[in-house]
Amino acid sequence: MTALPLPLGNSDEPATVAAPAAMRIRILVNEAGGTVRRTGGFAEQRTRIAEAFAPHGGVRVDLVPAAGGELAAAAEQALTAARGGDLDAIIVGGGDGSIGTVAGVLAGSGVPLGILPLGTLNHFARDLGIPADLPGAAAIVAAGQARDVDVAEVNGRIFVNNSSIGLYPHMVIHRDRQAKLLGIPKKLATLLATLHALQRFPRRRLWVTAAGWHEHYRSPCLFIGNNEYGLGLPSLGTRQSLDSGELCVYVARPRGPLGLIWLALRVAFGGLDAARDLDMMRLAEVEVGSRARRLLVARDGEVERLRPPLRYRTRPGALRVLAPPPA
Repeated sequence: MTALPLPLGNSDEPATVAAPAAMRIRILVNEAGGTVRRTGGFAEQRTRIAEAFAPHGGVRVDLVPAAGGELAAAAEQALTAARGGDLDAIIVGGGDGSIGTVAGVLAGSGVPLGILPLGTLNHFARDLGIPADLPGAAAIVAAGQARDVDVAEVNGRIFVNNSSIGLYPHMVIHRDRQAKLLGIPKKLATLLATLHALQRFPRRRLWVTAAGWHEHYRSPCLFIGNNEYGLGLPSLGTRQSLDSGELCVYVARPRGPLGLIWLALRVAFGGLDAARDLDMMRLAEVEVGSRARRLLVARDGEVERLRPPLRYRTRPGALRVLAPPPA
C-alpha cells in the first residue's frame, strides 16, 4: 500500500494562502466505495482531489487507495506515521461506513480526522457542517480547525452515527445483495429491500437495562444514536449536537407492518407523537439482551452478527475532527 504524493499548490503564491503552513495530511480513499466506482474510479478521484487542494498551497498531501477490507490497516499505518511526527492529520474519502472504520482507529489518539464526503448519504459530514462538494470539504481540511466530538461503541466497536437492531440490518443485507446481483442503483435497491423486510418483518424479543432500569420489548426496531436525532421537521434525521456525551435510545412500540409504515409516514410529514409512538431514553451506557445466540446489528450502515448482550456506551470527546465550529 503506497502513498501517492500529489503535487499541490503554487510556489509563486503568497504564504498567507496556506492555512496552516506546511500541513501534512494523508488521504485514505476507499476505492471500493460506490461513489468512487460510479465517478470514474480511483484515478478520477485522484485528479479531483488534487484540483480541490490546489488552491491551498501549504498542504502536503499523500493519497492512499484502500479497498474496504484494507481501510483499517491503512488507518493504523497512518496513525503510526502521525505519532512519529510525519503527519498532522488523517483524512478519509468515503461514506459513513468508511468514516466509522477510520474513526475506530483514531478515537482516543488525539490525531485529527478530516473528511472528504465521497459516500452516498454522508450523515456524519452533514452533521459536522462539512460541505458536500469536494472543494468545500478540502477548504475545511486546509483551514486546520479541530474540535472534539463524541463517538459511541457497542461491544468495543466504534460508531459515529448510530446502531440498530431489527428491520434495518435485514434491509441493508438485502439491499446490498440486490444491488450486486441486479446491478441497480443503491436507492432503488433500498426500496426493494424495504419491501422485502416488511414482508418478513422480524420482531426480536429484547430486554434493555440501564442504571437500575430494566424493560422487556418485542419490537421491530431498536435504534441507538450517538447523541440525539431530530424526530420532527425540519431537523428530521439530523443531530444538533455531537458533543453532548450521551446515547439516545429509541424503541418502536409493538406494531405490524402497516402500523410501521404509518409510523414512518408520520415521521416524514411531521406528525410523530414521540411519547405515544416510541420509548426514548438518554443515557451514557445501556445493555441490550436477547435469547438469540447472535443478533444482526447495523453500525454506521455496516452489518455484522454480534453475540449478546450488546453493551453500548458513549465516549465523550474521544474523536478530534477537522470541522467548522458548531452552529
